[in-house]
Amino acid sequence: MKIVAVEPIGISESLAERLQAEYLSKGHEFKVYFDRREEGEVLAERMNDADIVIVSNIALGRDVLSRCKRLKMIDVAFTGIDHIDLDYCREHGIRIMNASGYATVAVSELAVGMMIDLYRRMTYFDSKTRVYGTRQGILGMELRGKRAGLVGTGAIGLATAGLLKAFGCELTAYSRSRRQEAEDMGIRYVSLEELMRESDIISLHVPLTEDTKGMISRKMLSLCKPEAILVNTARGSVVDNTALAEALNEGRLAGAAIDVYEKEPPLEEGHPLLGAKNVLLLPHVAYATRESFDKRINIVLDNLNGYLLGEK
Repeated sequence: MKIVAVEPIGISESLAERLQAEYLSKGHEFKVYFDRREEGEVLAERMNDADIVIVSNIALGRDVLSRCKRLKMIDVAFTGIDHIDLDYCREHGIRIMNASGYATVAVSELAVGMMIDLYRRMTYFDSKTRVYGTRQGILGMELRGKRAGLVGTGAIGLATAGLLKAFGCELTAYSRSRRQEAEDMGIRYVSLEELMRESDIISLHVPLTEDTKGMISRKMLSLCKPEAILVNTARGSVVDNTALAEALNEGRLAGAAIDVYEKEPPLEEGHPLLGAKNVLLLPHVAYATRESFDKRINIVLDNLNGYLLGEK
């Protein structure tokens, strides 16, 4: 089979050479492209005769996939798969395997770090210090004693909960399915409405599906306490970002920290969050640590090798 990594995903040239030799000995061709190109024409050219494609979060739509007649499997070096046309893959029997779990620690740590930044105004004070400013009477806040509401109790949600518990937060959660592991941690499950209404911190940890798209709506945001903060390291389209920006600008929400958007950064000019008050914006970096990238390569190769061996 021909295996094509359409981007490097952290594979070095030396590792690529070793993998090429290893797969060649097993009768397969392995090729890595060492630049990231997202244009459909370029992707289609790179993938057109591949049996297996390795990709991270580059969008693969029907227009690209339909030109790849030999494609049998997509090895996704990412947790989410909402950037791939799943309907097309189902219709044509293309198997998708993701790198679940590689960034659990990275994302949960950043989520808590963003909460601390909002509460202690670290980014704000850094900019003030650089122009010879002072605290100017501003007081920060502590995590201890705050009610943290987790929307989603998958692996990342539970990892975030563990960190917040260590900081002394009271934990509640909303999820379509309850997990005993979460309840054993002392997490109390509530409705989404109750979570939005009672939480000091709202942290999002759900995948993007038809059910979760826009779930943090204008109506849900209207339930928040004015001193609440919202942190999104899940998917951008889970939140109505226009309504979020309005809530921030009107003082109906104290702050927000956002790492994910409707599309991958760079943000387009005029995005509502760019002009919002008290918002920390990051360019989708929660997953990006040296440790997580090392784990990711291992998971991607395990998925690939399992597929080649015929494992289900």
